[in-house]
Amino acid sequence: MRKFNFCAGPAALPEPVLRQAQEELLDWGGRGCSVMEVSHRSPEFTEVAETAEQDLRDLLQVPDNYKVLFLQGGATAQFSAVPWNLFGAGSQVADYIYTGQWAKKAIAEAQRYGRVNIVASSEDRNFTYAPGPDSWRQTGDAAYFHYTPNETIGGVEFDYVPEVSCPLVADMSSNILSQPVPVEKFGVIYAGAQKNIGPSGIAVVIVRDDLLDRAREDIPRSLSWNVAADAGSMDNTPATFAWYLSGLVFKWLKAQGGVGAMEALSARKSSMLYDFIDNSDFYSSPVEPGSRSRMNVPFVLADDRLDGAFLQQSEEAGLLNLKGHRSVGGMRASLYNAVPVEAVQALVDFMADFERRMG
Repeated sequence: MRKFNFCAGPAALPEPVLRQAQEELLDWGGRGCSVMEVSHRSPEFTEVAETAEQDLRDLLQVPDNYKVLFLQGGATAQFSAVPWNLFGAGSQVADYIYTGQWAKKAIAEAQRYGRVNIVASSEDRNFTYAPGPDSWRQTGDAAYFHYTPNETIGGVEFDYVPEVSCPLVADMSSNILSQPVPVEKFGVIYAGAQKNIGPSGIAVVIVRDDLLDRAREDIPRSLSWNVAADAGSMDNTPATFAWYLSGLVFKWLKAQGGVGAMEALSARKSSMLYDFIDNSDFYSSPVEPGSRSRMNVPFVLADDRLDGAFLQQSEEAGLLNLKGHRSVGGMRASLYNAVPVEAVQALVDFMADFERRMG
């Protein structure tokens, strides 16, 4: 029996996608074998790859002068790939906004290959808000400007796209495909798949063509966007099953109405939960209202001694993976595209009942 899964990642996948994959697992397309058992260079899998790319382009309205890559290593590999690919054309300085754990990891990797200027930081208020442009301290000659539009752990989301003169780079792992994106404002968008795209094992990189020749000469081949682009993301054997499943998710998203429909759904789901929390004395959100994520909703109980009981009873009620990240504690409900409204309603009902019984 399927339960409601609020995991931050690997996250819930659409049930129709899982059912199709189940049906095709042993006999994909009448070929008598699984998609995992065919050559990635076969005409059949080439069609899967090309269709997935085109569907993603359609969903995000990616301009023609951008490459769309499907790579291994997740977003973490891109923490290294970004400086490797962009520090080879002059400036060895990059601007970063520091808003939480994932920005911190990206910064640490960039510092290994060049100098990082912290444009703004929300550390002063325990990473509970997204800094506005009025607080920026830019270098003026940065090779690129990097930010994390949605911090999965802290539940902080930017409500604006930075306006900068150098290439804008964004780690959209936890909010890609949840709303329309003005791709033309970005030099690079990258995202791990395991939240809104598909299963873990693959990452998407959307990179503007003119940035493909800015890599350092000593870049590892496996991190080169240019190499990947020339090889159609198949310089080595790709994660074929993850790519195939991601393609099924793109089809499902199109059938739901695309990213515009997901934006409305995300607003509805997150408002349900935040409104309940804000009207309760038993629960509270640590994130400042103007920076609250629609994808990841952290919350705490007034008495943290009840955390264990809350987690045990919520799981017994069929609400899975509500424990907050180990670095911040408390609870966290991730409301990605595949999490239905019914799941959020069930969570709110449980929280209300738990408060009545334990408050």
